[in-house]
Amino acid sequence: MPDHKQGQAQEQEQAQGQGQRQRRAPQRGWAAQAGVFLAVAFVAAGLCGVLQPATGVPPEVLQLTQFGPALAVAAVALLWPGRIRDRLAGTLPARPSGPAGRQERTAAAGSRAALLLTPVLITALSAGGILLVSGSLPVTSPRALAHPLALLVTAQLLGACAEEIGWRCYLQPLLRTRFGPVTSSVLVGTVWGLWHVPVLAQEPAYAAGFLAATIAMSVILGLALERVRSNRLLLAGGFHTLVNLGMLFVTDETSPAAAPMLVLGAACLAAALPWIASARRPATAPDRIAAATAHGTR
Repeated sequence: MPDHKQGQAQEQEQAQGQGQRQRRAPQRGWAAQAGVFLAVAFVAAGLCGVLQPATGVPPEVLQLTQFGPALAVAAVALLWPGRIRDRLAGTLPARPSGPAGRQERTAAAGSRAALLLTPVLITALSAGGILLVSGSLPVTSPRALAHPLALLVTAQLLGACAEEIGWRCYLQPLLRTRFGPVTSSVLVGTVWGLWHVPVLAQEPAYAAGFLAATIAMSVILGLALERVRSNRLLLAGGFHTLVNLGMLFVTDETSPAAAPMLVLGAACLAAALPWIASARRPATAPDRIAAATAHGTR
């Protein structure tokens, strides 16, 4: 073989090998980042729970364990600073620029409104299910609460956002580079449910209802945010807060009884069905947030 042909063959082999290494690198990077995030999220949540009594913050107002995912995001940002901006793309509000930006904002408005109305549906279905199962509904009046309602709502939103910056703003886009929207949402929802370690100590039916709820809510959030390009954190945190408040006012969330939790899980699954059906329709625009992280690691 002439020298120039041998050189071309070697260059082609090198290019193929480089391409294979580039294809393998993102997968290794994805696994490492997800592993570090999950390890820190679990450990940090446990440490925050241990430290809570020393802070004097009442758990019924704000559970410090909710800051575990936020601390995990900080950890991966220190280890992979070149990728964190891509991973968290769309977390904060952004001003649309030009006609394309305005079109995206208009297209996403429906998803935003539907997402924030879904907790109302979940609460209504839960209330109806509990009333049907038990014959009574343990409604809690805001006046019966030990703390001001404004404080509870603010603290709930703060805690929910501390969780959602990890689950929906970081881990969901990270898994979205490897899996489809439903699969990645189910994976995040499963981990999210298992992260609530004390729940797993309850009876199996209670834990099953809770996991069904977290997976279904994760699917709702994942599919809704698929078409949203900005302000993802406040939207996910708002959804999370509204569900928590619904549980606070129309269910006895402190009760270890399995029936109310099973009803909540069923209500969340029912509310997720329209979102899954709508996922079969093409998105109004490609998910640039996921695409931005799909090519290699830095």
